[in-house]
Amino acid sequence: MSILKSKLRKLNSWLHLWLGLSSGIIVFIVSITGCISVFEQEIKDALEPWRFVEAQDKDFVPPSQLIDTALVYMPGQTPTGLTYEDQEGAAAVGFWHTVDGERAFSVVFMNPYTGAFLKKQTPVGPHSFDFFHFIMDGHRALWLPHPIGRSIVGVATLIFLALLITGLVLWWPRKWKKSNVKKAFSIKTKNGFRQLNYDLHNVLGFYALTFALVVAITGLVWSFQWFENSVYYLTSGGESHAEHAHPHSDVSMAGVLVNDSIPAIDRAFYLTLEQEPNPQRIYMTPALTEADESIEILFFKDKGKFYNHNTYFYDRYTLEPLRVDGDRFEEASFADQLSEMNYDLHTGSIWGLPGKILAFFVSLICASLPVTGFLVWFKKRRSNKSQQRLFAAQFSE
Repeated sequence: MSILKSKLRKLNSWLHLWLGLSSGIIVFIVSITGCISVFEQEIKDALEPWRFVEAQDKDFVPPSQLIDTALVYMPGQTPTGLTYEDQEGAAAVGFWHTVDGERAFSVVFMNPYTGAFLKKQTPVGPHSFDFFHFIMDGHRALWLPHPIGRSIVGVATLIFLALLITGLVLWWPRKWKKSNVKKAFSIKTKNGFRQLNYDLHNVLGFYALTFALVVAITGLVWSFQWFENSVYYLTSGGESHAEHAHPHSDVSMAGVLVNDSIPAIDRAFYLTLEQEPNPQRIYMTPALTEADESIEILFFKDKGKFYNHNTYFYDRYTLEPLRVDGDRFEEASFADQLSEMNYDLHTGSIWGLPGKILAFFVSLICASLPVTGFLVWFKKRRSNKSQQRLFAAQFSE
């Protein structure tokens, strides 16, 4: 049995080494860009004052008024998203459009209480550079064409998941004696660089393990459909993940509201506010391109979080409320709720600011692991070569 354990441990060490060397640079890029992007929203809020307005004791203007104002600054374009923030946040209408043959995204910010124009921002496009877009492009696709880069990131994340497991096996003390436990949980700073580097890799890797597993698993959910389906199957008790579907409007009722003085999107907006009067964020698709498309409005309940939201659908012609499975977070199954939480778990925002701070440091540690791991291997390899040369010199004498 001891021989078998020894062989398995050697196999585990070999896998950890070569999987780490093969994926190290990718894990470093993905981790360091993830680390930088953790506080993207907070940094933008600090540097972009037009994202805020003075809170007022009055209702928001209706969506149609915001759309009309935004179109003045984006003539001939079709709005693709409309957002209201909390009481102190600016409203925004987004536009995907084409500039010199390339896709660009522009946002028009407005005062939600008056509809007054605040700022037109075009951070992503062929003639501009947006720092966080650049960082996220590296995080998701290594600055390669997305179909190629996303696949490489996905495979590297899968390898990283295996590295976390094999690393835990290497960290695990063979005997849980007091001296071994102290070595496993403490970083020694007085025994030279080699020991310090080893502890930074071994001990910090263990401390970051739990959240690193969460980050890796949630990242893999986006990388591979089979992985997402597997997670859903396990968390739902054997059910298949249904494709996301919207309810359809009744085209035969087209024209029913033609003579109504209030646009359908405004009426749907006010109907939803009656049910949820204190949203922390509202998002809707302002332009319907298909005849049977329904009006969709998302109401988010927690500031800075995306998972806890309810989705409301309305027939575009009759404003009849429409329902689909999982459209209310509280009523959704555990598997569907977990699926909605994926982004907030990945970024740490599900636990608010403390969670983001945790995500920052864990991502920083994950970025350091390929570096310290390489140095452990390189120092050991150089030491072995020195010993071989010494042995060869002694033998030749």
